[in-house]
Amino acid sequence: MATDITWFGHGTWMVQTGPHRIVIDPFFNDNPASPVKSSQVQADFLLVSHGHFDHVADAAEIANRCGATVVSNFEICQWFSKQHGVKHTESMNLGGTIDLPFGRVKSTIAHHSSELPDGSYGGNPGGFLLMLRETGHRIYFAGDTALFLDMQLIGAGGLDLAVLPIGDRFTMGPDDSLEAVRLLNPRRVAASHFNTWPPIAQDATAWAARVRSETKAEPVVLEPGGKFTL
Repeated sequence: MATDITWFGHGTWMVQTGPHRIVIDPFFNDNPASPVKSSQVQADFLLVSHGHFDHVADAAEIANRCGATVVSNFEICQWFSKQHGVKHTESMNLGGTIDLPFGRVKSTIAHHSSELPDGSYGGNPGGFLLMLRETGHRIYFAGDTALFLDMQLIGAGGLDLAVLPIGDRFTMGPDDSLEAVRLLNPRRVAASHFNTWPPIAQDATAWAARVRSETKAEPVVLEPGGKFTL
């Protein structure tokens, strides 16, 4: 059985495994790179890594329309419930793991910041390690983060895919992402959080060439709306 991965630009991804559709950091309507709007997206689960607008913007609309479950830290889940009427949430904190119909989700650390669009406290930023039940695939979404040495622990159990930001300025850039690949040692690595706006413009083709020459991973570079299969 396959796992399908789609990038919608910026930090927004969809994982389709069996009958389950999992959207990570839903940012569609105000995302200049996204080829679709939130009203066109169907989801069963929404994984939100932190509180910044470009990662939470369309979560409530999709959750309320689809009856999807928001998975995030405690503070963000409370905010969606109280401020946006989201009925289904699964709150976590760093290092915790929960079981969901598609598999297990672990909340991993991220070095970043997290304030919600209305100025509310967004809790600790994080990433997600997905352990998919139907396929056995292990996928790491780093979220918005700097490089950190504990990535070596995240990759210790083996990774079929790591999704890493390469935009620089607000997250790690290409150089640090290469070191992250060496620490994580994934089978494949996909570039994220780049080229949405000029301050995070990067040459993803050059990044991919470096991944091939300097690491053991196979790079994945998509255009927004692009899909690949694990």
